[in-house]
Amino acid sequence: MKLSKSLLAIGLVQLALATPVLAQSALDQIKEAGVLRIGTEGTYAPFTFHDASGALVGFDVEIGREVAERLGVEAEFVEGPWDGLIAGIDANRYDVVINQVGINEERQAKYDFSEPYIASKAALVVKGDNADIASFEDLAGKRSAQTLTSNYGKLAESYGAEIVPTEGFDQSIALVLQGRADATINDSLSFFDFKKQQPDADVKIAATEADADFSGVLLAKGKPELLEAINTALAAIKDDGTYAEISQKYFGEDVSQ
Repeated sequence: MKLSKSLLAIGLVQLALATPVLAQSALDQIKEAGVLRIGTEGTYAPFTFHDASGALVGFDVEIGREVAERLGVEAEFVEGPWDGLIAGIDANRYDVVINQVGINEERQAKYDFSEPYIASKAALVVKGDNADIASFEDLAGKRSAQTLTSNYGKLAESYGAEIVPTEGFDQSIALVLQGRADATINDSLSFFDFKKQQPDADVKIAATEADADFSGVLLAKGKPELLEAINTALAAIKDDGTYAEISQKYFGEDVSQ
């Protein structure tokens, strides 16, 4: 009898060792921890920045908090410079990056993206009373205020504009307002933020490119349950009107399309 019990015990141990242990999914681990770790810059207004009180705020920050809430966990933001932000996923410093990360083929080869949660387009900005420039083609022979090495500067040149060099968006807009440049091509989201801050500024969008650039939540490959949960959360945020509220707060526009 003792021998039989010993053999039975050995058999049970062998059976337990032979039975595969199902590893927790990334989503299960996050729910168990109660925290979604989010990588972000914290220095890129109006998307992720610190307000006068020092609190981390911004469009992407609020989207991140809403995603976490719908996963049933808290959002924990881990700040870092842009140059190393995506690499933080490889080092497991956080679970996702929410920081205006553009969806492109190079990144998609190594990482997964959620469905796009924000869209931006190249916007052609002119003074409010400018009737001469109504399309990108109208830039031919006109002065366009641009940073020299930017994609927008190259785009202006491709339409035959004379480039007036600037150091960034604010200076470009200032030159247009002062009449020292006829136009500037810049990110539509930056323009919406500018108009939100300075609604009386006498500038307008004359035209936008048809094709938009999209950003999504970035995460490591091989986490299908987490990816699906994030997409479900983003869809819920849009469906219940939360997205529209956040978008209006920071841009005065719906920036999902």
